Amino acid sequence: MIRQPNAILGNDRLLVTMGKKGEIFGFYYPGRDFAQHVEDSQSCLYDGKGLIWSNAREWVADQKYIENTNVVSTELTHSNGLKMNILDYVHPKLPVLVRKYKISSQKKFTGKFFYYSNFQVGEMKKKNSAFCDHDSGLVAQYWKNYYIGISSTPVFKEWQIGKAMDTIWWTNAKYDMEDGELQKNNEDIGNLNCAIGWDIDIDASKTAEFTVYIGAASRRPSLYKRMREIQTETPESIYNDVQEKWIKWLSRKKLLELPDYLGFDTFKQDMQKAFNRSLLTLSLLNDPSKGSFVAAPEFDHEFEMCGGYGYCWNRDSAEIVLSLLKSEYPEYCSRFFNWCKNTQMHDGSWFQRYWLDGNTAPSWGNFSFSTQIDETGSTIFAMDQYYRTLQHPVREEFLDSVWATVLSAAEYLMRRTAEGVHDPCICLWETHTGIFTYTNAAIYAGLLGAANMAIDYNEKGLADRWTERAEFIKKTTIERFWLDEGYFARGITNGQLDTAIDASIIGTFVPFGMLAPEVPKEKEMIKSIIENIEKQLRVPVSDHFGIKRYVDDNYIEGNPWIVTTLWLSKAMLEMAFIIDPNLGETENREHRKFTHDALKYIQWSLKGTTGAGMLPEQVNKYTGRPAWAIPLCWSCALMLDNILLLDKIERKLNSSKEREHTGITHDIFRLS
Repeated sequence: MIRQPNAILGNDRLLVTMGKKGEIFGFYYPGRDFAQHVEDSQSCLYDGKGLIWSNAREWVADQKYIENTNVVSTELTHSNGLKMNILDYVHPKLPVLVRKYKISSQKKFTGKFFYYSNFQVGEMKKKNSAFCDHDSGLVAQYWKNYYIGISSTPVFKEWQIGKAMDTIWWTNAKYDMEDGELQKNNEDIGNLNCAIGWDIDIDASKTAEFTVYIGAASRRPSLYKRMREIQTETPESIYNDVQEKWIKWLSRKKLLELPDYLGFDTFKQDMQKAFNRSLLTLSLLNDPSKGSFVAAPEFDHEFEMCGGYGYCWNRDSAEIVLSLLKSEYPEYCSRFFNWCKNTQMHDGSWFQRYWLDGNTAPSWGNFSFSTQIDETGSTIFAMDQYYRTLQHPVREEFLDSVWATVLSAAEYLMRRTAEGVHDPCICLWETHTGIFTYTNAAIYAGLLGAANMAIDYNEKGLADRWTERAEFIKKTTIERFWLDEGYFARGITNGQLDTAIDASIIGTFVPFGMLAPEVPKEKEMIKSIIENIEKQLRVPVSDHFGIKRYVDDNYIEGNPWIVTTLWLSKAMLEMAFIIDPNLGETENREHRKFTHDALKYIQWSLKGTTGAGMLPEQVNKYTGRPAWAIPLCWSCALMLDNILLLDKIERKLNSSKEREHTGITHDIFRLS
């Protein structure tokens, strides 16, 4: 079943994904990638006639994060006058989700409040065991070394352990709630579900409050201890600790200097919120012990419509850790590159994708012709970018620790580029086999990064050799793939030059720097690439345009992507940064246009978030709503990059001595 979340929350040991009405979609423990223990988990009310499920269409939902935290507030309003407020947060240290319910009604309501769960503990549906220990106030379900438990404040009055099957419906906890009374079956095995319940009697002057705790452990004694421990704290004290934790973590971020751009209402607030939410999202999707990132919380476990997203790709993660580095969270780089040392293949490359613990994940990239060589280039490029920021003695220590990794990776890239372009492989989108402009650019950047580190390692011979190959790749790529139309071909597919325009060709500028805007000819090439991508790949939706991956894209109906759109805006902002608007009217107008156009794409991307502010992979081209993987780490990283570039431009303008004398103000961002 494919279920895309509206919000996520968690801590170092637990990741939870949630629908917009407070339904639990995913409960990941002990990793962000495995295991996912929930099939269904939500509340319902019994009004004497039937069940009112919290995800029923009659509820109007308003879900948002508490500012600067990963605490989720969901407000549900029913047409019959009922209101349900849910405050969800994960304990700062324990793998326990706290769900605080407050139920009110405009008129008298007497009935039951039930909390229902259909667990698939250990991702095993058919062989779970479950029990209710009412004396301990605990319902638990388990399989092998995975235990999931539910407790509550106040302690539940009723319970049912049942079979999640229609064939023996009379034990099924979901059906058992329908008459308002639970059978109190204490244990069972197989395909199971469970429910707990309380009496409820409220009116306009009185509310009902229940707190449900859902915890995880690897052993039964640990689960008991954990759920007893959570009861020694009040929900309010846990909430305060969680709020303090996230605000403290976020306080380390880079402080931004952003102007009030004319024509962009509430610009500064929107950018700051997007910056904070992207940082908080990335923190949840990172494995804090290993350093790897899950691309997105898995939502297609059966690979029904794709190959899954709950894995770590080096290419995505290389851009992610660099965005976090620039946001002043350098520890993500050091942990990720240590993970890279341990996951590198014997030939010096990296696999298509990995489980977060470093084991190779399910893949269609098992051979030299089906690997993705850009992942190796991206990794070494990012490693060098981090290395350049380090100071003595950490700089030398880092180089010593990664040198063998760098050497092996660079030599792998050398073996795969003897002809000046790479050997045939799979493209970054995993849709075409051949030779690609983007992959060549990644290899170019990786070899130059390796050469930079080789110089400091007193390996000048290697540095010269790798630099020479990088320049050969650049020369050959331009000669073979640059088109008279003013952009790079995608590459070579099916033995022929593939002239279809692909958004990834912007990689020759950002992030890999194969084209340098300081060189006049290459600056014109970059401008032409930007113009052609805009012209040929834009998709009208949400009062502007998003950028799709390539002209003949049919994946999930060929929606525009946040990643490709923010790549384009990032390129525009990089161009705006190098242009001094004080030099003359031509430069001033060019600077204004690049900045203004980039802002439109950034704002378009923010329109495509979920109601809680999650950046997706795609935007539905018909509805403008977030589509497919939600949230996507790569999208969050590029949002950080764009906002950091806006900050960089503003700081440059503020530091310009000429600005005060020329009278140039933020009006440069208004297009005439």
